[in-house]
Amino acid sequence: MSRIAYVNGRYTPLAQARVHIEDRGYQFADGVYEVVEVFQGALIDEQRHLDRLARSLRELRIAAPLGDGALRIVLREIIARNKLRDGFVYLQVTRGVARRDHFFPDPPPRPSLVVTARLNDPAKIEAKAAHGIGVTSMPDLRWKRPDIKTINLIANVLAKQAAKEQGSSEAWLIGDDGMITEGGSSNAWIITPDGTLVTHPVNNGILSGVTRATLMTLIGSLGLRVEERRFSLAEAHAAREAFVTSATSLVTPVVSIDGSPVGDGKPGPVASRLRERFHVIAPRTR
Repeated sequence: MSRIAYVNGRYTPLAQARVHIEDRGYQFADGVYEVVEVFQGALIDEQRHLDRLARSLRELRIAAPLGDGALRIVLREIIARNKLRDGFVYLQVTRGVARRDHFFPDPPPRPSLVVTARLNDPAKIEAKAAHGIGVTSMPDLRWKRPDIKTINLIANVLAKQAAKEQGSSEAWLIGDDGMITEGGSSNAWIITPDGTLVTHPVNNGILSGVTRATLMTLIGSLGLRVEERRFSLAEAHAAREAFVTSATSLVTPVVSIDGSPVGDGKPGPVASRLRERFHVIAPRTR
C-alpha cells in the first residue's frame, strides 16, 4: 500500500507529496517538529507532544497551523490511511513560504504543516533493546537552544554519523564543562553504583524529552531514587547501568561507552524493567 502524507490541507501519496522550494524550512531550517509513537493503534503521550510542539512554536514565534482539535483529527486520519498499528507519526511545522530573506516575512505567511507515518517492526526493535546499544562520546556542537525541537539537526546528524562509523548506535554529547548533555536523538541516563538514576536536568541545554517525563512517573511509582543533575563521562564509565530514552527508542539499555562495557556489558535489570513497564503507564489516546 502506498504511504499517505498530509501536506498543507491535502492527503496525498508520499511519492507525490511536495513543498514549495521557498519554504523557510528548506531555506533556513525555520521550523519545528514532533515524533509521536503509535503503539497498538494508539498515540502514546499525545498531549505532552502537542504541548511541546506549542512551546517550540512560541519560542520561534511561528503561529500554530491548526488548532489542537483539528491537528488531532489529522493525526488520526494519517494513522487510519496508513493502516498504522505500530510505528510513528511525524509532524513538521515551518514558518511557511516567503521570498528568501533572513528577516521574518511581513506579513507572516501561512505556516506549513506536514504529517507522515512510518511503520516499525516491534520484534526487531525489541531484539535490539535486548542486546543493548553502544554509544560514543563527542563534543556537543549544537546551538545553545536545543530545548527547542527545531528541524535544524545537522550537528546531531554529524554526531550520530560519527558514532555509527565507530560502531555505535548513538552519540553522547559532551558540553564545554566536560559534562554529558544528552544523546544525538535521545536523553542520556546512568545508574550509579548505589542504584541512583541520574539524568541531566531540564533546562536550555537539553530537549525536555516526552518519554523522559513519562519515565519519571514510572520511576516514582517503582520507588526508585532519581537525581536530575549533570554527570561526567568518567561517572558514566563507572556506572552500574546506562540507557537512553526517546519516543523512537523508549528505554534502550546502553551496554558500552566508547568501546568500554557498562557494568557487565549486558542490559541491566533496572533499564530492562523500565522498558517492560513503560507502555503500562504511558498515556494512550485513540
